[in-house]
Amino acid sequence: MPAPKKFSREQLASAALELADEKGLGGLSMRTLAARLGTGPMTLYNYVDGREGLESLVIEAVVRHADYPPQPAADWREEVRALAESYWSTIRSHPQVVPLIVARRTTDEATLDFGERMLEALAESGRSGRDLLVAFRLVTGFVIGFTQGEAGADSFSLTGGSAQEVIERGRTLPAERYPRVVEIATASAQGDRTEEFRAGLDLLVAGLSAGARPASA
Repeated sequence: MPAPKKFSREQLASAALELADEKGLGGLSMRTLAARLGTGPMTLYNYVDGREGLESLVIEAVVRHADYPPQPAADWREEVRALAESYWSTIRSHPQVVPLIVARRTTDEATLDFGERMLEALAESGRSGRDLLVAFRLVTGFVIGFTQGEAGADSFSLTGGSAQEVIERGRTLPAERYPRVVEIATASAQGDRTEEFRAGLDLLVAGLSAGARPASA
């Protein structure tokens, strides 16, 4: 009987992400990952603790691909913008994985490294403790929520559907009853997602900046 093949965690994570991108989360399992790697399912239990471990691998692979600036920006506001946009660009390129990122929290090094760097930037606004936690949740929640809105159904929809389907339904609603819904649905259909993201991020950072104080205070 041949000796088990050896895999690095990065190899496992990359293969798991490929499967999730191609087949969705429903197509990811110990068996399908083993087949992709050319080994048996039992071999993978030497590296991964079942389904939960597989999902952690996928999230790790996504976050590790984020293209953050190598050096922090001199201004904390620009640092927050750069990190948030890099994170968003990475997550949105893997729409099949977005529900998993929304539902699960992990403590892999890639996620921790991103979190620490974002927290360092936000701490430069003079926040600490609870205030720092709130600011961090605000920024990461905006990024994940914006991505989720792109990938899935809009909250206005009672029947679900893709984001584009919801937008089109919004545009055909009775304008005399739902004028603002029609207005934003039309704007969404005609808009650019990157511009929308940056505009929203600017509003968020402006709010954080309004409550900032010297870090030494």
